[in-house]
Amino acid sequence: MGHSKNRGIDFAGRTGSTGAMKHALACGLAALTLLSPHAAPAMVGGAKAVPEGPRAVMMILGSGGTLCTGTAIARDLVLTAAHCAQPGSDYKILDFDAAHAPVLRDVKRVAVHPGFSMKTFLGHRATADVALLKLAQPLPAKFTTAALDMTPRRVAPGDRLTFEGYGVTIRGNPKTSGTLRSASLEVTGKPGTLQIRLVDPVGKGERAGLGACTGDSGGPLFDDVNGTRKIIGVLSWSTGPKASAGCGGLTGITPLALYLKWITDTAAKMGSPVK
Repeated sequence: MGHSKNRGIDFAGRTGSTGAMKHALACGLAALTLLSPHAAPAMVGGAKAVPEGPRAVMMILGSGGTLCTGTAIARDLVLTAAHCAQPGSDYKILDFDAAHAPVLRDVKRVAVHPGFSMKTFLGHRATADVALLKLAQPLPAKFTTAALDMTPRRVAPGDRLTFEGYGVTIRGNPKTSGTLRSASLEVTGKPGTLQIRLVDPVGKGERAGLGACTGDSGGPLFDDVNGTRKIIGVLSWSTGPKASAGCGGLTGITPLALYLKWITDTAAKMGSPVK
């Protein structure tokens, strides 16, 4: 199943000189330090911020000036989208201390699924948009980890699933990013096995509503499995209403069902096995 021809999600992986990359990372951090992690009360369409407490979802800053979302699936391993972790850029996990001062956590290794093609991605077609970030140090105790669904069911139109991300609440305004938000979205159409498409259950993608936007790339899609939230996909793209450019229409997910073996094998090789 291909991507919509008009996507609102920004993508990472812009390259440049080492000095330029460091400058871009510094600029991105400077912009985010203007934000409180409690700022921006809602994601695109009005979803509520996730309550404070232990969490596995985190912000990823790229030296190309990009912001993505990722999820800890081990104490030192973060799952995200491949288009958020491209060669030529440096990546950091952005955290805040008790005084809300920013803390950057180092990423020492990046593994991108070998089946991912940026050309295919930019051509609006499905690809293996999955990557792992190995951290230099384990996450502190205030973070938790999220479980992968190792036996994911085939989702069907009408199913309700939960997406989380740190993206903007207003497209084009980076100052509205930086708060973790959650949206309950509805599966639409015939998702097949290559992508899952989600819409606001009220607007059905025909008018602006809940949905992912710039900065949410790589964020987790959760399914409730016997009372436990488990990750079944990561965010790849979005559209505006009626498949227009923007956000608040379709939310496009890369399901993990096809890539679980690569994730578990690669995690083990990186010294961070996942269950």
